[in-house]
Amino acid sequence: MKGLYVHIPFCGAICHYCDFAKRVPKNDQMIDDYLDALSREIATYQTHFDSIDTIYIGGGTPSLLTTNQLKKLFDALSFIHPIEYTMEVNPESYTTQKGLLMKQYGINRVSLGVQTFNEKLLTYMNRKHTNKDVFNAINHLKSIGMPYLSIDLIYAIPGQTIKDLEHDLAQIKCLDIGHVSLYSLILEEKTYFYHQYLHGKFKPADQDIEADMYALIMDELSQQGFKQYEISNYAKNNETSKHNIIYWSLDDYIGVGLGAHGFIEGYRTHNERALPKYIDHFQKEKIQQTEEMLLQDALIFGLRKLSGVSISHIEDRFNVHIFERFPRLSQRLDEGLVMIENDYLKLTRKGLFFGNQVFMEFIE
Repeated sequence: MKGLYVHIPFCGAICHYCDFAKRVPKNDQMIDDYLDALSREIATYQTHFDSIDTIYIGGGTPSLLTTNQLKKLFDALSFIHPIEYTMEVNPESYTTQKGLLMKQYGINRVSLGVQTFNEKLLTYMNRKHTNKDVFNAINHLKSIGMPYLSIDLIYAIPGQTIKDLEHDLAQIKCLDIGHVSLYSLILEEKTYFYHQYLHGKFKPADQDIEADMYALIMDELSQQGFKQYEISNYAKNNETSKHNIIYWSLDDYIGVGLGAHGFIEGYRTHNERALPKYIDHFQKEKIQQTEEMLLQDALIFGLRKLSGVSISHIEDRFNVHIFERFPRLSQRLDEGLVMIENDYLKLTRKGLFFGNQVFMEFIE
Protein backbone atom coordinates (compact mmCIF):
# COMPACT_ATOMS: atom_id res chain seq x y z
CA MET A 1 0.00 0.00 0.00
CA LYS A 2 0.99 3.63 -0.42
CA GLY A 3 -0.07 6.57 1.76
CA LEU A 4 -0.05 10.36 1.66
CA TYR A 5 0.42 12.37 4.85
CA VAL A 6 -0.60 16.05 4.70
CA HIS A 7 0.55 18.32 7.54
CA ILE A 8 -1.42 21.37 8.64
CA PRO A 9 0.79 23.10 11.25
CA PHE A 10 -1.62 25.72 12.58
CA CYS A 11 -3.16 25.65 16.06
CA GLY A 12 -5.32 28.01 18.06
CA ALA A 13 -3.06 27.33 21.06
CA ILE A 14 0.05 25.22 21.59
CA CYS A 15 -0.39 22.14 23.78
CA HIS A 16 2.22 21.92 26.53
CA TYR A 17 3.40 18.43 25.46
CA CYS A 18 3.49 18.82 21.65
CA ASP A 19 6.75 18.81 19.66
CA PHE A 20 5.25 18.56 16.15
CA ALA A 21 5.88 21.32 13.59
CA LYS A 22 3.24 23.84 14.60
CA ARG A 23 2.53 27.51 15.13
CA VAL A 24 -0.31 29.88 15.99
CA PRO A 25 -1.13 31.73 12.74
CA LYS A 26 -0.83 35.52 12.71
CA ASN A 27 -3.79 35.86 10.36
CA ASP A 28 -5.79 34.09 7.64
CA GLN A 29 -3.35 35.28 4.98
CA MET A 30 -0.57 33.22 6.57
CA ILE A 31 -2.75 30.11 6.29
CA ASP A 32 -3.77 30.95 2.70
CA ASP A 33 -0.13 31.41 1.65
CA TYR A 34 0.75 28.10 3.27
CA LEU A 35 -2.09 26.30 1.49
CA ASP A 36 -0.92 27.71 -1.84
CA ALA A 37 2.56 26.32 -1.21
CA LEU A 38 1.15 23.02 0.04
CA SER A 39 -0.96 22.68 -3.13
CA ARG A 40 2.17 23.22 -5.23
CA GLU A 41 4.02 20.54 -3.29
CA ILE A 42 1.14 18.08 -3.60
CA ALA A 43 1.17 18.61 -7.39
CA THR A 44 4.84 17.56 -7.57
CA TYR A 45 3.72 14.02 -6.65
CA GLN A 46 1.11 13.82 -9.41
CA THR A 47 2.63 10.65 -10.90
CA HIS A 48 1.80 8.86 -7.63
CA PHE A 49 -1.86 9.92 -7.45
CA ASP A 50 -3.28 6.73 -9.01
CA SER A 51 -1.40 4.48 -6.59
CA ILE A 52 -2.21 6.24 -3.29
CA ASP A 53 -4.41 4.09 -1.02
CA THR A 54 -4.68 6.34 2.05
CA ILE A 55 -4.65 10.05 2.83
CA TYR A 56 -4.12 11.32 6.36
CA ILE A 57 -4.51 15.04 7.09
CA GLY A 58 -2.83 15.71 10.43
CA GLY A 59 -1.33 18.52 12.42
CA GLY A 60 -1.34 20.81 14.12
CA THR A 61 -5.07 21.31 13.94
CA PRO A 62 -6.51 20.78 10.44
CA SER A 63 -10.01 21.60 11.71
CA LEU A 64 -8.80 25.11 12.61
CA LEU A 65 -9.07 25.99 8.92
CA THR A 66 -12.17 27.87 7.73
CA THR A 67 -14.57 26.11 5.36
CA ASN A 68 -13.11 28.04 2.41
CA GLN A 69 -9.58 27.06 3.42
CA LEU A 70 -10.64 23.45 3.81
CA LYS A 71 -12.17 23.56 0.30
CA LYS A 72 -8.84 24.81 -1.06
CA LEU A 73 -7.04 21.93 0.68
CA PHE A 74 -9.56 19.28 -0.38
CA ASP A 75 -9.55 20.54 -3.97
CA ALA A 76 -5.77 20.09 -4.12
CA LEU A 77 -6.32 16.44 -3.17
CA SER A 78 -9.45 15.82 -5.26
CA PHE A 79 -7.62 13.93 -8.02
CA ILE A 80 -6.68 11.20 -5.52
CA HIS A 81 -9.26 8.54 -4.65
CA PRO A 82 -8.03 6.69 -1.55
CA ILE A 83 -9.57 3.70 0.17
CA GLU A 84 -9.15 5.41 3.55
CA TYR A 85 -9.27 9.21 3.94
CA THR A 86 -8.60 10.47 7.47
CA MET A 87 -8.65 13.95 8.96
CA GLU A 88 -7.63 14.94 12.48
CA VAL A 89 -10.13 17.17 14.28
CA ASN A 90 -9.96 19.09 17.53
CA PRO A 91 -13.36 19.12 19.27
CA GLU A 92 -13.46 22.89 19.87
CA SER A 93 -12.88 23.76 16.19
CA TYR A 94 -15.38 21.27 14.77
CA THR A 95 -18.55 22.69 13.23
CA THR A 96 -21.48 21.03 11.49
CA GLN A 97 -20.52 22.85 8.27
CA LYS A 98 -16.98 21.44 8.42
CA GLY A 99 -18.33 17.95 9.07
CA LEU A 100 -20.63 18.14 6.05
CA LEU A 101 -17.79 19.46 3.91
CA MET A 102 -15.53 16.59 4.94
CA LYS A 103 -18.25 14.10 4.02
CA GLN A 104 -18.84 15.87 0.68
CA TYR A 105 -15.16 15.53 -0.27
CA GLY A 106 -14.98 11.83 0.57
CA ILE A 107 -13.33 11.83 3.98
CA ASN A 108 -14.45 8.58 5.60
CA ARG A 109 -12.47 8.56 8.85
CA VAL A 110 -12.15 11.22 11.56
CA SER A 111 -9.61 11.11 14.38
CA LEU A 112 -10.69 13.32 17.28
CA GLY A 113 -8.04 14.70 19.64
CA VAL A 114 -9.64 14.17 23.06
CA GLN A 115 -6.59 13.35 25.26
CA THR A 116 -8.62 13.04 28.47
CA PHE A 117 -12.14 13.60 29.81
CA ASN A 118 -10.77 15.23 32.97
CA GLU A 119 -11.23 18.91 32.21
CA LYS A 120 -8.74 20.01 34.88
CA LEU A 121 -6.07 17.90 33.18
CA LEU A 122 -7.10 19.34 29.81
CA THR A 123 -6.45 22.83 31.18
CA TYR A 124 -3.10 21.65 32.60
CA MET A 125 -2.07 20.49 29.09
CA ASN A 126 -3.41 23.71 27.50
CA ARG A 127 -6.20 21.95 25.62
CA LYS A 128 -9.17 24.20 24.87
CA HIS A 129 -12.16 21.89 24.41
CA THR A 130 -14.78 20.59 26.84
CA ASN A 131 -16.33 17.16 27.15
CA LYS A 132 -19.50 18.60 25.66
CA ASP A 133 -17.53 19.54 22.53
CA VAL A 134 -16.37 15.93 22.18
CA PHE A 135 -19.84 14.39 22.42
CA ASN A 136 -21.36 17.04 20.14
CA ALA A 137 -18.74 16.37 17.45
CA ILE A 138 -19.06 12.59 17.65
CA ASN A 139 -22.86 12.70 17.64
CA HIS A 140 -22.96 14.97 14.59
CA LEU A 141 -20.39 12.90 12.70
CA LYS A 142 -22.53 9.82 13.37
CA SER A 143 -25.69 11.65 12.27
CA ILE A 144 -24.17 12.49 8.85
CA GLY A 145 -22.95 8.92 8.37
CA MET A 146 -19.21 9.31 8.86
CA PRO A 147 -18.17 5.64 8.60
CA TYR A 148 -15.12 5.46 10.86
CA LEU A 149 -14.48 7.38 14.06
CA SER A 150 -11.42 7.33 16.33
CA ILE A 151 -10.25 9.27 19.37
CA ASP A 152 -6.78 9.92 20.76
CA LEU A 153 -6.23 9.71 24.52
CA ILE A 154 -3.15 10.32 26.67
CA TYR A 155 -2.35 8.57 29.94
CA ALA A 156 0.39 8.89 32.57
CA ILE A 157 -0.27 12.62 32.78
CA PRO A 158 1.23 14.08 35.98
CA GLY A 159 -1.58 14.25 38.52
CA GLN A 160 -3.74 11.72 36.68
CA THR A 161 -5.04 8.88 38.88
CA ILE A 162 -6.17 5.37 38.09
CA LYS A 163 -9.72 6.56 38.80
CA ASP A 164 -9.28 9.35 36.22
CA LEU A 165 -8.19 6.79 33.65
CA GLU A 166 -11.08 4.47 34.50
CA HIS A 167 -13.41 7.39 33.83
CA ASP A 168 -11.75 8.04 30.45
CA LEU A 169 -12.14 4.38 29.48
CA ALA A 170 -15.80 4.42 30.53
CA GLN A 171 -16.40 7.40 28.21
CA ILE A 172 -15.07 5.39 25.28
CA LYS A 173 -17.89 2.93 25.86
CA CYS A 174 -20.40 5.79 25.96
CA LEU A 175 -19.12 7.19 22.65
CA ASP A 176 -19.57 3.81 20.92
CA ILE A 177 -16.76 4.24 18.38
CA GLY A 178 -14.61 1.74 16.52
CA HIS A 179 -11.05 2.90 17.15
CA VAL A 180 -8.95 4.32 19.99
CA SER A 181 -5.31 5.41 20.16
CA LEU A 182 -3.86 5.64 23.68
CA TYR A 183 -0.40 7.08 24.20
CA SER A 184 1.58 7.66 27.38
CA LEU A 185 2.69 11.24 27.89
CA ILE A 186 6.29 11.55 26.71
CA LEU A 187 8.45 14.47 27.79
CA GLU A 188 9.72 15.95 24.51
CA GLU A 189 12.36 18.63 24.09
CA LYS A 190 11.27 22.06 22.83
CA THR A 191 7.94 21.83 24.67
CA TYR A 192 6.52 23.86 27.54
CA PHE A 193 6.56 20.80 29.81
CA TYR A 194 10.25 20.23 29.06
CA HIS A 195 10.98 23.86 29.91
CA GLN A 196 9.13 23.34 33.20
CA TYR A 197 11.07 20.11 33.79
CA LEU A 198 14.41 21.92 33.40
CA HIS A 199 13.29 24.34 36.10
CA GLY A 200 12.12 21.60 38.45
CA LYS A 201 8.43 22.35 37.92
CA PHE A 202 7.43 19.20 36.04
CA LYS A 203 7.67 15.67 37.42
CA PRO A 204 6.84 12.79 35.05
CA ALA A 205 4.39 10.14 36.23
CA ASP A 206 5.82 7.25 38.25
CA GLN A 207 6.84 4.36 35.98
CA ASP A 208 5.00 1.78 38.09
CA ILE A 209 1.79 3.82 37.88
CA GLU A 210 2.29 4.15 34.11
CA ALA A 211 2.63 0.36 33.83
CA ASP A 212 -0.51 -0.17 35.93
CA MET A 213 -2.37 2.24 33.66
CA TYR A 214 -1.23 0.43 30.52
CA ALA A 215 -2.39 -2.91 31.94
CA LEU A 216 -5.76 -1.36 32.84
CA ILE A 217 -6.13 0.03 29.31
CA MET A 218 -5.42 -3.33 27.67
CA ASP A 219 -7.79 -5.23 29.95
CA GLU A 220 -10.66 -2.73 29.91
CA LEU A 221 -10.62 -2.17 26.15
CA SER A 222 -10.51 -5.92 25.59
CA GLN A 223 -13.63 -6.23 27.74
CA GLN A 224 -15.27 -3.53 25.61
CA GLY A 225 -14.66 -5.58 22.47
CA PHE A 226 -11.56 -3.80 21.17
CA LYS A 227 -8.66 -5.76 19.71
CA GLN A 228 -5.20 -4.35 20.33
CA TYR A 229 -3.32 -4.45 17.03
CA GLU A 230 -0.37 -2.17 17.84
CA ILE A 231 1.36 -1.01 21.02
CA SER A 232 -0.92 2.03 21.34
CA ASN A 233 -3.87 1.25 19.04
CA TYR A 234 -7.14 -0.64 19.48
CA ALA A 235 -9.96 -1.39 17.04
CA LYS A 236 -13.41 -2.95 16.95
CA ASN A 237 -14.81 -4.71 13.88
CA ASN A 238 -11.40 -4.60 12.17
CA GLU A 239 -11.54 -0.76 11.98
CA THR A 240 -7.74 -0.52 12.04
CA SER A 241 -5.97 2.57 10.69
CA LYS A 242 -4.80 1.47 7.25
CA HIS A 243 -2.63 4.57 6.97
CA ASN A 244 -0.72 3.90 10.18
CA ILE A 245 -0.23 0.27 9.23
CA ILE A 246 1.66 1.57 6.19
CA TYR A 247 4.21 3.16 8.55
CA TRP A 248 4.62 0.03 10.64
CA SER A 249 4.87 -2.25 7.58
CA LEU A 250 7.58 -0.15 5.91
CA ASP A 251 5.38 0.55 2.89
CA ASP A 252 5.80 3.75 0.90
CA TYR A 253 4.23 7.01 2.03
CA ILE A 254 4.58 10.58 0.82
CA GLY A 255 4.85 13.37 3.39
CA VAL A 256 3.81 16.89 2.35
CA GLY A 257 3.64 20.06 4.41
CA LEU A 258 5.75 21.79 7.02
CA GLY A 259 8.13 19.39 8.75
CA ALA A 260 6.54 16.32 7.12
CA HIS A 261 8.48 13.10 6.70
CA GLY A 262 8.08 10.59 3.89
CA PHE A 263 9.44 7.22 2.79
CA ILE A 264 9.40 6.70 -0.98
CA GLU A 265 11.26 4.13 -3.08
CA GLY A 266 13.98 3.60 -0.49
CA TYR A 267 14.46 7.27 0.40
CA ARG A 268 13.53 9.09 3.61
CA THR A 269 12.38 12.65 2.93
CA HIS A 270 12.28 15.46 5.49
CA ASN A 271 10.61 18.79 4.81
CA GLU A 272 11.68 22.15 6.19
CA ARG A 273 10.22 23.05 9.61
CA ALA A 274 10.61 26.84 9.19
CA LEU A 275 7.65 28.30 7.32
CA PRO A 276 9.60 30.71 5.03
CA LYS A 277 12.00 27.93 4.01
CA TYR A 278 9.13 25.52 3.39
CA ILE A 279 7.26 27.99 1.18
CA ASP A 280 10.49 28.60 -0.77
CA HIS A 281 11.57 25.01 -1.50
CA PHE A 282 9.59 22.43 0.59
CA GLN A 283 12.17 19.71 1.15
CA LYS A 284 15.12 19.87 3.52
CA GLU A 285 16.73 16.52 2.70
CA LYS A 286 16.28 13.24 0.89
CA ILE A 287 18.35 10.37 2.24
CA GLN A 288 18.78 7.00 0.56
CA GLN A 289 18.36 4.21 3.07
CA THR A 290 20.97 1.46 3.33
CA GLU A 291 19.97 -2.17 3.69
CA GLU A 292 21.07 -1.95 7.32
CA MET A 293 18.74 1.01 7.95
CA LEU A 294 15.84 -0.76 6.26
CA LEU A 295 16.42 -3.96 8.24
CA GLN A 296 16.47 -2.00 11.50
CA ASP A 297 13.27 -0.15 10.61
CA ALA A 298 11.49 -3.29 9.40
CA LEU A 299 12.10 -4.95 12.77
CA ILE A 300 11.43 -1.96 15.05
CA PHE A 301 8.30 -0.75 13.27
CA GLY A 302 7.09 -4.27 12.51
CA LEU A 303 7.33 -5.37 16.14
CA ARG A 304 5.05 -2.50 17.15
CA LYS A 305 2.25 -4.51 15.53
CA LEU A 306 0.90 -7.28 17.72
CA SER A 307 0.98 -9.57 14.68
CA GLY A 308 4.75 -9.10 14.64
CA VAL A 309 7.09 -9.71 11.70
CA SER A 310 7.53 -12.78 9.51
CA ILE A 311 10.98 -14.19 10.25
CA SER A 312 11.22 -15.93 6.87
CA HIS A 313 10.21 -12.76 5.02
CA ILE A 314 12.80 -10.66 6.87
CA GLU A 315 15.53 -13.24 6.38
CA ASP A 316 14.77 -13.68 2.67
CA ARG A 317 14.43 -9.95 2.04
CA PHE A 318 17.66 -8.95 3.79
CA ASN A 319 19.65 -12.18 3.43
CA VAL A 320 20.30 -12.49 7.16
CA HIS A 321 19.61 -14.88 10.01
CA ILE A 322 17.89 -12.69 12.59
CA PHE A 323 19.21 -14.46 15.69
CA GLU A 324 22.77 -14.55 14.31
CA ARG A 325 22.64 -10.91 13.21
CA PHE A 326 21.16 -9.82 16.57
CA PRO A 327 22.44 -12.42 19.07
CA ARG A 328 21.09 -10.62 22.17
CA LEU A 329 17.59 -11.21 20.82
CA SER A 330 17.82 -14.79 22.16
CA GLN A 331 18.12 -13.34 25.65
CA ARG A 332 14.91 -11.35 25.11
CA LEU A 333 13.26 -14.60 24.03
CA ASP A 334 14.42 -16.30 27.25
CA GLU A 335 13.19 -13.32 29.30
CA GLY A 336 9.73 -13.69 27.82
CA LEU A 337 9.73 -10.30 26.07
CA VAL A 338 9.36 -11.80 22.58
CA MET A 339 8.04 -15.07 21.25
CA ILE A 340 7.90 -16.97 17.97
CA GLU A 341 4.52 -18.13 16.72
CA ASN A 342 3.99 -19.70 13.28
CA ASP A 343 7.09 -18.02 11.82
CA TYR A 344 6.21 -14.63 13.36
CA LEU A 345 8.42 -12.87 15.87
CA LYS A 346 6.22 -10.78 18.14
CA LEU A 347 6.18 -9.02 21.49
CA THR A 348 4.59 -10.91 24.38
CA ARG A 349 2.22 -9.13 26.75
CA LYS A 350 5.21 -8.61 29.03
CA GLY A 351 7.18 -7.35 26.04
CA LEU A 352 4.58 -4.68 25.33
CA PHE A 353 5.63 -3.03 28.59
CA PHE A 354 9.33 -3.19 27.68
CA GLY A 355 9.19 -2.69 23.91
CA ASN A 356 12.01 -0.15 23.89
CA GLN A 357 14.36 -2.69 25.48
CA VAL A 358 13.63 -5.05 22.60
CA PHE A 359 13.92 -2.35 19.95
CA MET A 360 17.34 -1.32 21.28
CA GLU A 361 18.69 -4.73 20.23
CA PHE A 362 18.41 -3.60 16.61
CA ILE A 363 20.19 -0.25 17.07
CA GLU A 364 23.96 -0.21 16.85
